[in-house]
Amino acid sequence: MKKVLVTGASGFIGSYIVSEGLEKGYEMWAGMRGTSSKGYLTDKRIKFAQLNLGNKEEFKSQLSAYREQMGGKWDFVVHAAGATKCLKMEDFYRTNTQGTINLIEALQETDMVPERFVFVSSLSVFGAIHETPVKAVPKGYGKGTEISEEESIYKPIKLTDRPEPNTAYGMSKLSAERYLKGLDPMKFPFVILRPTGVYGPREKDYFVMAKSIAGHTDFAVGYQPQELTFIYVMDVVQAVFKSMTAPAALGRGYFLSDGKIYNSRRFSDLIQQELGNPWVLRVKAPKWVLNIICKVGGQISRMTGKLIVLNEDKYNILSQRNWRCELEPARQDLGFEPEWSLERGVKAAIKWYKDAGWL
Repeated sequence: MKKVLVTGASGFIGSYIVSEGLEKGYEMWAGMRGTSSKGYLTDKRIKFAQLNLGNKEEFKSQLSAYREQMGGKWDFVVHAAGATKCLKMEDFYRTNTQGTINLIEALQETDMVPERFVFVSSLSVFGAIHETPVKAVPKGYGKGTEISEEESIYKPIKLTDRPEPNTAYGMSKLSAERYLKGLDPMKFPFVILRPTGVYGPREKDYFVMAKSIAGHTDFAVGYQPQELTFIYVMDVVQAVFKSMTAPAALGRGYFLSDGKIYNSRRFSDLIQQELGNPWVLRVKAPKWVLNIICKVGGQISRMTGKLIVLNEDKYNILSQRNWRCELEPARQDLGFEPEWSLERGVKAAIKWYKDAGWL
């Protein structure tokens, strides 16, 4: 039985990877800090590995102990651990960049290099590029359920584009990617996955939108058209397992989405529909208003030591106009094909929020 270690296993994406791996017949190891919750990891088949990625020497000792316990090494390592919200920029780098470097070096130095190392990165490493429309807004643009490639007014973000991250999160992930790409993939076999906005049951950021709509308010920012992309968590999981064994993926990176392009209202409209169509006050503010709110939010976070949803990083994410990215390389090399439509995914997510008492 092949052994898989998932770092960040207690998190949103990581916990789904662990569950799916069990269903696929893998021996699943949940890598996590000792203080992390096991709330979504209750299956008795799960094996746990307490890991401290912040201290390489301690981490090496932990790896050596697990190697002795297993009588070998993990066949695959999926690095899904990471910080999406931090009070300070250096906190992103400590977790997302240095934590990744510590993991890779410790695997090398303890002779535990896996058959494939899958790094879960993010579309955010490319930042707000191709934000200038390449054509005029066509008649009927964005009035339907999605925007066709012919209607789209932005160039897609491609793998050949130069990354220009505009968030501390994106910068820290890009730094980790660059370290990984500096390795020989024949000696350290890796694949990089860059999902766009990931949503689904247990996810907390899109839940904030659902809670706002349930409270009769939908907030949007900016007047320039916005083209969004999404991916349901189980499609990310699908890509993770495909990337473990796809020969053509070795040493490469891929964008992940559901293959569709949406206007800025589509996601919130679906949430409203699944909530029973409550009345909603739709507020669209200029970017400068959001910028002020987010700067104030960032200052409050630093003063109180408590994270606030609206901060400087969040401003750059919300104000970005173009999230369109190419999916064809993932289709060709991984055999990846999205299985979850936005309609189906939002329905499942809202049902879970309701059943869990979040809404």
